Amino acid sequence: MKLGASIYPVGYHVAGWRYPGAQVDGGIDLQHHVDLARTAERGRFDFLFLADAAVLWHEDIAAVAQTAWSTRFEPLTLLSALAVATQRIGLVATVSTTYNEPYTVARMFASLDHLSGGRAGWNLVTSANPAEARNFGRTDHPAHAARYERAREFAHIVTGLWDGWDDDCFVMDQASGVYFDPAKVRRLNHVGRYFSVAGPLNLPRPPQGHPVMVQAGLSDDGRHLAAETAEVLFTAQPTLADAQAFYGDVKRRMAGFGREPEDLSIMPGVVTLVGRTRAEAEAQRRRLDAVLEPLSGLAFLSGLIGAPDLSQYPLDGPLPELPPTEGPKGRQRLLVEVARRENLTIRELAQGIALTSGHRLVVGTPTEVADQLEEWFVSGGCDGYNVAPAHLPGGLDEFVDLVVPELQRRGLTASGYEGTTLRDHLGLRRPSGRGR
Repeated sequence: MKLGASIYPVGYHVAGWRYPGAQVDGGIDLQHHVDLARTAERGRFDFLFLADAAVLWHEDIAAVAQTAWSTRFEPLTLLSALAVATQRIGLVATVSTTYNEPYTVARMFASLDHLSGGRAGWNLVTSANPAEARNFGRTDHPAHAARYERAREFAHIVTGLWDGWDDDCFVMDQASGVYFDPAKVRRLNHVGRYFSVAGPLNLPRPPQGHPVMVQAGLSDDGRHLAAETAEVLFTAQPTLADAQAFYGDVKRRMAGFGREPEDLSIMPGVVTLVGRTRAEAEAQRRRLDAVLEPLSGLAFLSGLIGAPDLSQYPLDGPLPELPPTEGPKGRQRLLVEVARRENLTIRELAQGIALTSGHRLVVGTPTEVADQLEEWFVSGGCDGYNVAPAHLPGGLDEFVDLVVPELQRRGLTASGYEGTTLRDHLGLRRPSGRGR
């Protein structure tokens, strides 16, 4: 069972910063992040995962002001610092293909891979929030299908740039005066619909060959891109049946690209509340629910579901019919299905989403939590999990100190790292490169 630690600085809950013991300035405190990374490494997590977007999470500043999510380090900068503070844990950062350039992204992740000794991973996303466009001189946000078409070309360029140098290209021979063998370097010379990139990069091939390719998506376009290019897929399913159907669909699609099922680890998110007793775990949820402000909870739901302003509808009424979104299509479909199936009011849905962001919620004692994680893993629902503590730092401490030993006792997770790179942790081969 593979494990990622999905970290929002104060926890996944929208009001996590108000939980007792929270590090309220955690988003801009380096030592807080160092402590979290070292805790995850102590728990033998395969990687630390940082979500990101180049925009405030909602345009309603009054709602944003009730959360701590407006303060968050740029992820590559942060992971470069954490590379020095850790030894084995993988370091995964989110960078969008919608408002970045392939050469810059390829160079940044190659640099992180060198700095960390082969522990970098790139979470490739397409920007779902249309407000990002205005931060990059655009007036219109690209349509969903166009974003994924651009992302596919983007990924091809980035991996091509990583393969621009042979592994043994740099001889660095002082006696002969030859620093690298010019016969072992290639220009990419890519010309496509969205980009024209000559290459090569101005640093050697990354230690992993390619930093691990991670994606997060639920839509049909997202599944197709993951089947073609991803090595880890961060997803969200509310039930085992949903997880099994998604898992089987994506794994089947991989065959069309000449890939084997083990080339991709599907890792749904799980939001965790762990207590030494069931009552203790459930009390954590009640504390979080009590400090959630309705304005921020409703705004978060509106943005995540790709809906217009939901405040115009009765809070204790049903979710209205929603127009198709050009934002997070898969997440909209998931949340609408949950609301309809469970007959939830807007208030109830917002309160649940404020805690889980649409991910599975796992609550209980260490044994109960381990049982729930094992069930999906052995039943063909996943290859592991992105564990998202609802509050920090306590939520991660509790998972590592209480749940991880139980998973290790069952033989589901390892008690130590067998290799040094993120590819080693995930059982992934090292790409040989396009010039071989």
